[in-house]
Amino acid sequence: MAMNVEIKGNKLCIEIDLEAPTPSSSGKTLVVASSRGNTVSTAEVDGKPITIGLNAYIKK
Repeated sequence: MAMNVEIKGNKLCIEIDLEAPTPSSSGKTLVVASSRGNTVSTAEVDGKPITIGLNAYIKK
């Protein structure tokens, strides 16, 4: 999973690779992108790194 995080003006821009849809642990959705838990990014606010937890999915 490759994730690029940038701050552009007043926006947090997250770019993450899409993956082949795979069933979630509950089986109710298909995951198409995920950070696989919380990930500390290189982007910072007030000198502190931003932690991101991201899941993108489609409903079955």
